[in-house]
Amino acid sequence: MMNKLLQPKPLIFAFLGLLLMGCTTTSTTPGLVDVNRSQFFLISQAELVKAGSEAYQAVLKEATDAGTLNKDPEMVARLTRILDEMIPHTAHFRPDAVNWSWEVNLIQDDTINAWVMPGGKIMFYSGLIEKLSLNDDEIAAIMGHEMAHELREHARERISQAQVGSVGLSVVGQLTGVQGAALDLAGAVMNVGILLPFSRVHEVEADRIGIELAARSGYDPAAAIAIWEKMAKLSQGGAPPEFLSTHPSYDSRIKDLTRYSARLQPIYQQALAERNN
Repeated sequence: MMNKLLQPKPLIFAFLGLLLMGCTTTSTTPGLVDVNRSQFFLISQAELVKAGSEAYQAVLKEATDAGTLNKDPEMVARLTRILDEMIPHTAHFRPDAVNWSWEVNLIQDDTINAWVMPGGKIMFYSGLIEKLSLNDDEIAAIMGHEMAHELREHARERISQAQVGSVGLSVVGQLTGVQGAALDLAGAVMNVGILLPFSRVHEVEADRIGIELAARSGYDPAAAIAIWEKMAKLSQGGAPPEFLSTHPSYDSRIKDLTRYSARLQPIYQQALAERNN
């Protein structure tokens, strides 16, 4: 009788099929900030953009019903102006991105957050702007960060990774006979060892591309450093250890942004001069 571990399993073939169907590519050019990591995608961009648009519309409806959407016209106009100034410079990373349906809205809420949905649908929360007293340079750094997540298709990459991980754990269970709590532990190990660090890579990439977008639009890339100094002060040391976080630590983020914002100062100064002429 064939050894149980050597018997073909349908799930194993499904796992291998997923890997074969995926494509490895780099979604953006590296720019001046050295973002050139190869990426693995399973789900199509069109599928994700459709889902992202539907999810974004649901958030807009919920905020409208709650009376919290775009309650500050002056702030909404400010966000829209900054986004509009930055969109043309997405072509430095992806020529097609200039024609995406970029959009930004504002929810009146104390939450300190901003996010982007697939398709370039960005949301700011008033708490982020008010509690950190953000100036235009700082808003541009955050706007660029969210735009960079979409340029790099990080959501698409994470979903593809989750699909492989889910099937992969099932394959481990079939191959080894390990199930239940032990397999749950394997999932936890995968989360800490693979998924969380991978998410930190996304944040670093978004930081770097974001400040280049800001610099090319005439906004000081060094403003991103001030944001994280403010965040560190606001958290009063309450951030989780970096190895258990989906985001880099404040110190490592500030160090990386300091290095790359210095590199981007010449194009910032040039863009600023052109904007002021």
